[in-house]
Amino acid sequence: MYLKQKFQTLLSFATVLSMVVMIFVSSCSASPASATTVYADTKHSDAITKETITLLEGLQSANRQVAASILPSVVTLSVTEIKKVRNPLSGDGFPWFFFGMPNQENGEKSDGKDSGEQEYKSEGMGSGVIVRKSGNTYYVLTNQHVTGTAEKIIVKLYNGHTAEGKLVGGDQRRDIALVSFESTEKDIVIAELGNSDAVEVGDIVFAVGAPLGYVSTVTRGMVSAVGRSGGPNDNINDFIQTDAAINQGNSGGPLVNIYGQVIGINTWIASSSGGSQGLGFSIPINNVKSAIDSLISDGKLKYGWVGVQLTSADKTVMKALGIGDKTGALAIDVFLGSPAFKGGIRPGDFVVKLNGKEVKSVDQLVRDIGDLRSGATAEFIVIRDGKEQTLSVKIEERDQNIVTDSSKLWPGFIGYELEDEIRDKLKLDKKQTGVLVTNITNKTPAVIIGLKSGDIITAVNDVPVANMREFYRELSKVKKEVWFDVLREGQTLSTLRYKF
Repeated sequence: MYLKQKFQTLLSFATVLSMVVMIFVSSCSASPASATTVYADTKHSDAITKETITLLEGLQSANRQVAASILPSVVTLSVTEIKKVRNPLSGDGFPWFFFGMPNQENGEKSDGKDSGEQEYKSEGMGSGVIVRKSGNTYYVLTNQHVTGTAEKIIVKLYNGHTAEGKLVGGDQRRDIALVSFESTEKDIVIAELGNSDAVEVGDIVFAVGAPLGYVSTVTRGMVSAVGRSGGPNDNINDFIQTDAAINQGNSGGPLVNIYGQVIGINTWIASSSGGSQGLGFSIPINNVKSAIDSLISDGKLKYGWVGVQLTSADKTVMKALGIGDKTGALAIDVFLGSPAFKGGIRPGDFVVKLNGKEVKSVDQLVRDIGDLRSGATAEFIVIRDGKEQTLSVKIEERDQNIVTDSSKLWPGFIGYELEDEIRDKLKLDKKQTGVLVTNITNKTPAVIIGLKSGDIITAVNDVPVANMREFYRELSKVKKEVWFDVLREGQTLSTLRYKF
């Protein structure tokens, strides 16, 4: 009896369950128009407006057009360079490669000669952009740190074809190089160069290249800043900063505006990890345009030279020299016998204009001087003793041997204003006046006459000087010889005399 009742109960439950299943199946087989059915491809017309779609389609179309216009001009460069390192087995010195020389990894063995150096092949990759055509010869602009002193360069075009490249020339100071290749193909596109002076913060830009080996990669961002300094040592460029993703392999590739024009050459990133952190920097294309012709004709860049070392000035120095709030660059040393010295520029002069153009930074002035041609006459406006003076300087070509000869660097140190903080640190009397000697350069006249860092200059050629303004004023009057009275360890003494 119990089993019969239980069976009837189970039968009743099964009947109800079957009815539920029938209802469910009936619901699932309903027409697409059923209000109870939702599909993945259902259109939510009220979620995204037509105006929004139109706007996004326009943006997407613009991105596609910019990419399509620049990609055929961008190439990938595979570079083989011969480098030299000290042989760790040659004698003294820390072994650069603790587990053997790099070429040994490629199966190349040392010849056994203890030369102190060993060569090895270094292979790298970067990007470039085609900027010029002459007959069947095409010219690719890239970074000097991409090509180095390349032994072999393979140029890979956008269409996948390759060609053997030739290093036309390069320049380390601007970190640019030019590579040529030959081709009879008709679909190779020459990039259009824009105007980097017109670039403003907030402009939309595209970075193109082969980051981490992924060729023909386009990233988009905006201009984060302009006129940035920094980067590799001795680089005289200012830079366009962008948050467009730039990684290793992007070097040498173009930074492009919304018109598809090249406005910069991507060259370095600021990163704690080695990868993109939204801090990419590009050489403004206007800094490069004139260099292209020079590299083609001479294989190198010829820089103008005036023979002056420049630095920025802090508020203390600007106040002490009576400069006010003007922008410019401070001449701290002048090469004796240089164009600057012959033209009347003296240490302590604050350069505010070059050929009518305002000086906004040291980097800008160095670059503008470098762009001047040998034999040309340049007009400098400087502030000396609180007053503007106009000086004419005849430009000479930069000679690296002269530039590195510190024996001609006058005066060879930086004078700094005595402030209460400095007086306290040096344990000087509160009423002590003069100029603090800092940053003495080896082999300069400052060393020859016996100056030491920490000396307090109190007189120039027996004329008392109480501050920086008076010091540089008297220094500018020096013609044949000079000597200083200095306070050193509580004693006053005179230096040796330096004759010009």
